[in-house]
Amino acid sequence: MKTGLVLEGGAFRTIFSSGVCDAFLDAGLPLPDHTVGVSAGITYGVSYLSRQSRRNLRVLTTYANDRRYMGLGNYLRPGNRSYFGLEFSYETIPNQLDPFDHDAFEAYPGTVEAVVTNLATGQADYLPVPRRDRHNLLLQATCAIPLMFPVYHLGGQPYLDGGCADAIPWKRAFDQGCDRVVVVLTRERSYRKDTERLMPVLRRAFREYPAFLETLSTRAERYNRCREELFALEREGKVLVIAPESTVGFSRTERDTEKIRRMWQSGYFAGRRAVEAVQAFWTSEAL
Repeated sequence: MKTGLVLEGGAFRTIFSSGVCDAFLDAGLPLPDHTVGVSAGITYGVSYLSRQSRRNLRVLTTYANDRRYMGLGNYLRPGNRSYFGLEFSYETIPNQLDPFDHDAFEAYPGTVEAVVTNLATGQADYLPVPRRDRHNLLLQATCAIPLMFPVYHLGGQPYLDGGCADAIPWKRAFDQGCDRVVVVLTRERSYRKDTERLMPVLRRAFREYPAFLETLSTRAERYNRCREELFALEREGKVLVIAPESTVGFSRTERDTEKIRRMWQSGYFAGRRAVEAVQAFWTSEAL
């Protein structure tokens, strides 16, 4: 039997997922055999796989209001071209200020994938997360929200945020042979995505990538259908889904550290409530 964990993105809303994963660590749950995540889902998720409980909470509450981490001024920095300070966020913090444990991550025996959207094809690509990359280029690419990040070129292909093509990659987990998949969402169960309001701007910015624009234009419809299919599988007992009760009033670039702590706590309590169910789901012999 192969266990899987799927982590939705959602920028800072993903601190909910970190709370869930920290609860799993505190409870001593075994790590899954395969982990696949999108955007901040996998960027935060690697700290779970390196068993660094509360690291994401510490980083976010420490640096959310640091202009080097996030702010319009970062667009003016030579070579940055992002709302986020890329070198500070993806190199200085994990390599110096709050070190990421590369040894522990390398020791994780399972497989880890990040979802990125290929601008040339408009499709999702699922790339293995390097165990030692001090620049964290793939993690930058999976988080690269259109218009807020530059385009990343990896292996000769242009990439942006994986959530554009596959926001909740539970199908990928099954395709990789997982039998028991736990999915952590960052939107409440009642949420439905609306059509992208910035499509006119996006069409101008990415006119050289027509397949990518088609993907963006159908994103809301595909996302909502993906969730409907996921909840149907949950009712059949084939997946276990954990979702926040509410994300109302919480920005994907939230600066209020008390709100961040409360969202993490909401995830932690949800994770604690789910521990026994996850343990049984990941260890039972038959569905």
